Amino acid sequence: MGMSNLTGLSEFILLGLSSRPEDQKPLFALFLIIYLVTLVGNMLIISAIHSDPRLQNPMYFFLKVLSFADICYITVIVPKMLVNFLSEEKIISYAECLTQMYFFLAFGNTDSYLLAAMAIDRYVAICNPFHYVTVMNRRCCALLLVFSITFSYLHSLLQVLLVNQLTFCASNVIHHFFCDFNPVLKLSCSSTFVNEVVTMTEGLAAVMAPFVCIIISYLRILIFVLRIPSAAGKRKAFSTCSSHLTVVTLFYGSITYVYFRPLSSYTVKDRIATINYTVLTPMLNPFIYSLRNKDMKRGLGKLLNKIKSQMGRFPSTKAN
Repeated sequence: MGMSNLTGLSEFILLGLSSRPEDQKPLFALFLIIYLVTLVGNMLIISAIHSDPRLQNPMYFFLKVLSFADICYITVIVPKMLVNFLSEEKIISYAECLTQMYFFLAFGNTDSYLLAAMAIDRYVAICNPFHYVTVMNRRCCALLLVFSITFSYLHSLLQVLLVNQLTFCASNVIHHFFCDFNPVLKLSCSSTFVNEVVTMTEGLAAVMAPFVCIIISYLRILIFVLRIPSAAGKRKAFSTCSSHLTVVTLFYGSITYVYFRPLSSYTVKDRIATINYTVLTPMLNPFIYSLRNKDMKRGLGKLLNKIKSQMGRFPSTKAN
């Protein structure tokens, strides 16, 4: 069955963040800077982890994959935004819209499962340090990664296939800056009951399962840390979790606010809140993990010094 068999529309119009012409160029400049900072920041994290032997452990393995997923996540959304800021016709085809929705959901869910895997890693490292190497071995890390990706893509496929069964015959204006799930559902002429039921059951389970895993991991970490007699030991244990907890709060706070409410209550405020986890969180992740992590700071410092030394050789090469 083709992607447009059940719809009377061949394209949608993305209303974006603002419909005022004078806002388009400033918004273009702002989101271009955010996109470039996100790409550079996450690529530096990936390169630093890859090049530093002391960062070859499960925590940084998952951070490297998370950085790559964040690059893909923001790339699904922002380039189309940038084109629309400079275009009078903010059109996206039906097939392109569903494709964007599919990869947005897939990478978003992958992020949440990677955050859960990182929480498990922190739990084992703090509460069971003597068995850390044997528990968080390569096979375990690979299985966690494969599960994160496979489940996320299957969840995304289910949601998009259900959207493809809907009929769109009236307005084709999406009140959003990308093909998000709820704004597209609001345009349907047919019943969205099945979609909403699946979202509040399977969708809720898919998103909340890793969140529950994170909560349980940190509750057990908290119980363990409170038993540590020295204040210095407690601070050291908590410091290893602070970066991860900050990212989890940013990511899950905005997702819960936007998605787990009735479809009829979706407003402009949700559009603004969506920016938190689609654009700002991928940009902030490299800063959060590097500024609050001594090993990551050292790895980035070594990488930047290496880049500077290589760039310094170019003039002398030309002179010769």
